[in-house]
Amino acid sequence: MTARRSSGSSSVVHPWVTPALMTRKTRNFAEIRAVEGWVLWQESRPDEQGRSVIVGRAPDGSLHDLTPPDAQPGTEMHVYGGGAWAAMYDGAAIHVVFSDRKRGGLWRSVQGGEAQPVCGAAYGEGGIAYSYADLAFQGERLVCVREAEHPDGVIHAELVEVMPSGVVCSLQSGADFYMAPRLSPDGRFLAFIAWQNPHMPWTETGLYVQDLTGAQGTMCLAGGAGQACSVMGPFWAGERLYALSDGVPEHAAADYNRHWTPIAFEAKADAAGEEVTWQPQPLPPAPAEIGLPAWVFGQSCCAALPEGQLLARGVRHGVPVTLLYHPQTGWKDVLIGAVPDDVPVPVEGGRDFAWLNSPPDAPPCVMMGSLESEIEGRICVRQAWALPDGVTPADIAVPETVSFPVEEGPGPLYAQFYRPAQGPHCEAVQGKPPLVVIVHGGPTGQARTDLSFKVQWWTCRGFAVLDVNYRGSTGFGRAYRAALDGRWGVLDVQDCCRAVQGVVDKGWVDPQRCVIRGSSAGGLTVLSALAHSSLFVAGTSLYGVTDLRGLVAETHRFEACYLDGLIAPWPEGEAVYRARSPLSWPEAITAPVLFLHGDADRVVPLSQAEALQSQLPASSLHIYQGEGHGFRSAEVIAESLERELAFYRDVFAQAAA
Repeated sequence: MTARRSSGSSSVVHPWVTPALMTRKTRNFAEIRAVEGWVLWQESRPDEQGRSVIVGRAPDGSLHDLTPPDAQPGTEMHVYGGGAWAAMYDGAAIHVVFSDRKRGGLWRSVQGGEAQPVCGAAYGEGGIAYSYADLAFQGERLVCVREAEHPDGVIHAELVEVMPSGVVCSLQSGADFYMAPRLSPDGRFLAFIAWQNPHMPWTETGLYVQDLTGAQGTMCLAGGAGQACSVMGPFWAGERLYALSDGVPEHAAADYNRHWTPIAFEAKADAAGEEVTWQPQPLPPAPAEIGLPAWVFGQSCCAALPEGQLLARGVRHGVPVTLLYHPQTGWKDVLIGAVPDDVPVPVEGGRDFAWLNSPPDAPPCVMMGSLESEIEGRICVRQAWALPDGVTPADIAVPETVSFPVEEGPGPLYAQFYRPAQGPHCEAVQGKPPLVVIVHGGPTGQARTDLSFKVQWWTCRGFAVLDVNYRGSTGFGRAYRAALDGRWGVLDVQDCCRAVQGVVDKGWVDPQRCVIRGSSAGGLTVLSALAHSSLFVAGTSLYGVTDLRGLVAETHRFEACYLDGLIAPWPEGEAVYRARSPLSWPEAITAPVLFLHGDADRVVPLSQAEALQSQLPASSLHIYQGEGHGFRSAEVIAESLERELAFYRDVFAQAAA
C-alpha cells in the first residue's frame, strides 16, 4: 500500500477502502445467544454465496459450525426476517432448530450434523405456505411466530408451539401481527407482543400474558389498542416479567421524555395457587433509550441478571451505551469502550459476557469479557474482517456527535459528523472538503456509529460525511420519533438541510460541493431535498421511494399501512400522497441524480426508480440483477460506491470547468 507523501508531492495515494477489500471474505454477525456455556451467533459468509451459518464457541474455546453446509438459516417473514433460529442443550449436544430460507419449513441440526425436518415442508394442505420466525426455547419447549399464506394471498399470523414430534399447536391467533413469544420458566404463561393494522410495532403494541392452563385466558399488561404506546422485548426472571415500554411511568414528571425503558410485573398467586394477578413493579427510567425499531425479529436490548439487576443496550444522544441497573444503586454505565449491537449475554459458569462488538474504529467482532474488565482483558472470539496491513488510526474517521437547535417541535437535531481521515492511506484534502450527506432509511432508523465501509469509503477519499438523525429517527424518545408523523417528506428534508447549513456555517465543508445520498425511505428525502433546496449539487437515490401512491399499492403486508401515519390515511389522503411524491414534480429536480436499484426489490419496486428517472434529463439509472431491497452482494456494494464516486467527481469537474 502506497503511503501518502507531503502535500505538493506527485505520488498517487491508494485509499485503504478499496473494492477488493469490500469483496473479500467479510463475515457479518447477528443475534448472539448463550446456552449452557456455549456462545452462539448467526454468521453470513460472502465467500459462500452469502450463506448463513449458526456458529458456536464451546466452553473449551473451540469454534464449530452448528448447521450443515446445505442449510440456509433465515426467514423472509415481514420481508426483513430475523429470529430464524433457537438452540437448546440436552445434556450431551447442542440442538439448533431453524427456518430454512431455501427449503422452507423448520429443521433441526444436532451439533452441526445433517439437518432433519421438524414439521415438514414449507407448504401444507390446500397449498398454504408456512413461514416461521422469532423461535424461542424454554427448556425443551419451542414456541415461535408462524404465518400462513393462503393461495389467494391472504396471510394469517399466529403463535404456535412446535412439539418434538413435529405437531404444531396453535396458542394465539386473531391479531394482525405477533412478536417475541416467551414462555415463563415454569411453562404456565406465555408472554408476547401483538398489534393491529394500521399500526407499526413502534407506534402501538400491547404486552400480553396467556395462561396456558386455560384458567385465566389472556391478559393485557401494558399498551394495547388505543393506548398510543409501544411495548416490546418481553423476558422473564423467575416469576417476574419484564418488557420495554415508551409509555408514561407512574409519577413521571410533567416534562418526562417518553422513551423505551424497562417495566416489570410480578406474578402473585392466590392461596390456592390458581388465580394470578400481575402487579406492576416500579423501576426508574433508564438514562437512555433502551430499544430498537422492530423491523426484524430476534433483537434483544435488555436482559435480567441475578439479584434483580438488569443489563441493557441503549442509545443516548445518538451514541450506543451499555447500562447496568441495580435495585439499590440504580443505573450506571458499564462496558466503557465496548459498543454492543444487542444486549450482552451472560455466559454460564463464569463472570464473562458475550456480545457483538461494533466500535467506530475497528472491524466488528464477537467479543467476550466481564462487565468491569479493562479493554485489554476482553477476548475477540471471531472478527468480521481485518484491517489492511499498515492502516493506522489516522486512516479511520471517527464520528463526532453534533447537534443543532430547531425552530419548533422536539429537539435539538442530532447528526454524526466525520471529518476526512488524514492518515497515510488517505487522499489529501485541498481546502475545505466536499460533503456527503447520508439519509438513513426507515425512516425510523438511526445513524449508526460503527466502522462502516459506506462512511470510510468517502472519508479516505477526502470527503467529509454527515449522517443525519433527522426527527423520525429512533434513539431519542417517542416525541422525536413521532415528530415525523404526517410530515414525512417535509420535516426530514428541513432537518437534513438544517444540519448541512450548520456544518457549512462552522466552516467545516465546501458549500459548493455538498451532495446527498439516501436509501429506501431516505431516497424520497434525497429527491425532496434536491427539489426544495439549493444546498446540494447532486444526489443519489439507492432503491428509493419516488411515488407514494404506487408504494401503497405495491408494498408488502408488514408495511401496508405504514404510510397512514407518516403521510395520511389512505385513500382519504390521496392528495397529500401525490403532493409529497417526487414523481409529481420532476421539473423541480434540476440537479443531477443517480438512481441505483435492484430488479428483485419487493419493498420499493424497480418501477419506482424507472418512472422518475425517465423524466429527469440530468439523471441515470443502474439496475443490479437479482438484488433486492438493500444491496447484499459485496461486489454490488463495491461497484455501486465506485459508480457513485465517479458520478460526484464528474459533477464537481463540470461545475469547476
